[in-house]
Amino acid sequence: MFFAMIAFAIFIIVKIIAIQWSQGEKWRSYGKQRHTMVEELVAERGTIYADEMEMLSSSIPYFNLHIDFRTPRLREKNGKRFFNNIDSFSIGLASLFKDKTAQQYETELRNAYKNNEPYFLLKEKVKYEQLNALSKIPLARDGRNNSGIIEETFSQRLNPFGLMANRTIGLNRDPKLNVGIEKYYDSLLKGQVGSRRVQFIAGGVRVPLNNALIEPVKGNDIVTNLNTHIQDVVQNALHKMMKQNKALYGTAIVMEVATGKIKAIANLGLQKDSTYYEDNNYALMPTEPGSTIKLITLLAGLEDGVVTINDKVVTNGGVWHYAGRTINDVEKNGKSELTYKEAFVHSSNVAMSKLAALHYGKTPNKYLAHFKNLKLNQSTGIDLQDPHKPFIQTTSSNKWSAQTLASMGFGYELRISPLSTLMVYNAIANDGKLMKPYLISDILKDGAVYKHIEPTILNNKICSNTTLQQLKECLEEVCISGTARKVFDSTSYKVAGKTGTTYVNDGVYKYTDNVFQSSFVGYFPADNPKYSCIVLIKNKPKAKLENGGVVAAPVFKEIADQLVVYHKGSNNAISVKLPIDSFYRSYITTKSDFSLIAQQLKLPVNYGATEYWQKVGANANTKWSSTAVANTINTVPNVAGMGLKDALDALESKKLTVLIKGRGKVIAQSVVAGSPIVNNSTITITLN
Repeated sequence: MFFAMIAFAIFIIVKIIAIQWSQGEKWRSYGKQRHTMVEELVAERGTIYADEMEMLSSSIPYFNLHIDFRTPRLREKNGKRFFNNIDSFSIGLASLFKDKTAQQYETELRNAYKNNEPYFLLKEKVKYEQLNALSKIPLARDGRNNSGIIEETFSQRLNPFGLMANRTIGLNRDPKLNVGIEKYYDSLLKGQVGSRRVQFIAGGVRVPLNNALIEPVKGNDIVTNLNTHIQDVVQNALHKMMKQNKALYGTAIVMEVATGKIKAIANLGLQKDSTYYEDNNYALMPTEPGSTIKLITLLAGLEDGVVTINDKVVTNGGVWHYAGRTINDVEKNGKSELTYKEAFVHSSNVAMSKLAALHYGKTPNKYLAHFKNLKLNQSTGIDLQDPHKPFIQTTSSNKWSAQTLASMGFGYELRISPLSTLMVYNAIANDGKLMKPYLISDILKDGAVYKHIEPTILNNKICSNTTLQQLKECLEEVCISGTARKVFDSTSYKVAGKTGTTYVNDGVYKYTDNVFQSSFVGYFPADNPKYSCIVLIKNKPKAKLENGGVVAAPVFKEIADQLVVYHKGSNNAISVKLPIDSFYRSYITTKSDFSLIAQQLKLPVNYGATEYWQKVGANANTKWSSTAVANTINTVPNVAGMGLKDALDALESKKLTVLIKGRGKVIAQSVVAGSPIVNNSTITITLN
C-alpha cells in the first residue's frame, strides 16, 4: 500500500507537469474558448448640425473585418467555396486595400483556413466605402453565412469644419476634456447602450456569438442656431485683428436680435507657437467690462428720471477727484461741462461715475436693481456648461466702499461675460425686449423633430419707450461723431454701438501694468436691427493698438459689412436666365478641366477658342463646341453659368471676397459684370 501510494503520487506529479507544460497551451486555449461574457455595444452618437443642416460634428463609422474559418458553408464539400474563390478574393483585397500583394493575401488565407482559425483578422479600420466595395468581391459577396466574414463596427467623432466654433461644439473623444454642446447634451447625443454575448478565444480575442442580445439605439441629432457662413466671417475677422495686434485672446459673438439665437461664436487664444486656437470659451468668461457698461448707467439715470440726455454735467476737462481717487477721461476735450449725450458719445468716465456716485450715493440699491432687472447678476443660462459666475457688487459686501458706485458707473468693480453684455445691447435693438441667448433650435429623433426650442423672453420691457429712444439715439451717435466715428464714417448702413477700453486686472496683470481689453458692442442695421454683435479682445502688454475704437470696432465693421451684403445679396442680384440642361447642356469652365472630362467620356469637342475660360455646350444632337468667355483684368467677371469651384477661381483671382448662397450653377451676382473692381470689396453669388 505504501509503495502504491508513492507510485500514485509520482503519477499525479508527472501528469501535472505534462498538463502544465506540454499540454498547457492547448487546455488554456480550450478554457478561453469556453469563457463567454456579455459586453456593451455603444450606440451611434447623434449628429450636431448648423442651422442649414450642415454637419458640425458627426460620427464616422469604420469597421474591423474578421473571418471565421469554422463557418460550415465555407468548409462544406472539402472547402469547395473557399478554394474556388481564393484567387479572385485575394486579388480583390490587394486591389482594394493596397497594403499587400494578392499572393501575400492568398498565403495568409490558406494558412488560416488550414488552421481552422475562428477569428482571423482580415483588415482593421475599414471605411464605409471600402466595405461597400468589399461586398462586390467574390466570396465576400456571398454574405456572412457563406464567407464567414464578420464586421465589427466602430465610430470616430469628427468636426467636418475643423476649428470652426470648435470650443462651442466640443469633441466627444475624451470625456475628461469634453466641452461645449457635446458635453451639455451628452445624454441626448449618446443614445442607448446595447449588449451582446462574446466568446473568448486564444490570445484574449473576443468573438461575437450570433447577433446582439440588445441592439443599441442611435442618439438624437441636434440642430443648432449656428450659421456656418456667419461663423466663418466672424472667426476670420477676429483672427485677422488678433494676429495683427498679437493679442492674447479674443471672442466675437453674433446674435439674432428678434430671437436671441446665437448665429456665431468665436473664441481664439494665443498658443505657445504664436498661433491661435479655440482653447477656452472666452464668450462666457466674466471680466470688468469698462465703458460698455455706461449704457446701463445711463439707462438707470434716464429711467429713474434723475437726468435726461440733454442735462449737463461738470467734467472739468476730464478730471474728477472723488473719495481719495482721481478719475480721468481718456478722450480729453477741454470742456468744463458736457451733456449726458455728449458724455456717452465721447465715453466720459467722469460724467458716468458722477451719475452713479452722486445720484445714487444715498440709494445704491436703486442703481443695483437695474443690473438685476437686466439679469446681469446671474449666468445667461446658455446651453453650454458655464462654470463662470458674474460678480455684481452689493452693499452688504465687505468690499463695498465710497468709491464703488463711481467705479461701477464706468465699468469697474463688477465682472460680467461678453455674452451678458451683448444680451443687454440686443434688448435695446429689440425695442426693450430682453431675450435669452440660446444655441439649440431642434432635437431630432429618427430624422423627425422630437423637440423644438422656442425663443425665451427674460423681460418684456427693460425700460420705457422714452428711455429706449434716448439710448438708441446715443448709441447711433457714437458711430457718427463719437469714439467709433472713424471706423463707421463710410458705411452705407446705420450702426449703433459703444466702444470699451478697460485696464486689465485679472490675477496675471495689474492695473498698473497697462494691459488693455478692447471691446465694441452694438447692432446693425440700426434703423431695422437684424443682428447684434460684440467683439472683445485682450491685448498683450504694450500693444501697438489698445482702444476699443481701433481694435474691436474694425472687427465689428468687417462682420457687419459682410452680413449686410450677405442678406441683401439676392435682392440686388443681376438675374441671368440659363437654358435647361436636359435640352441644352452648357458649362462655363476652364479649357483644361473640360478637356479632361471630354477625354474620359470620349466626347468630340470643337474648341473654337483658346482662352482660359470657355463656354462649352452641346445641342440635342450632342455636337460639342466652345466659345471664349471675356475675362478682363480690371473689371468684375461674368460668372453666370459657372459651378462654384470655377466661380470662386474667377472672382477670388480679382481679390474679391465672395459670399455664397445656394448650390448648383451661378444664376445671379450682386455686382454687375464689367463693373470696376474696388479693392477688398465683396460680391454675393446665388446658385440654383
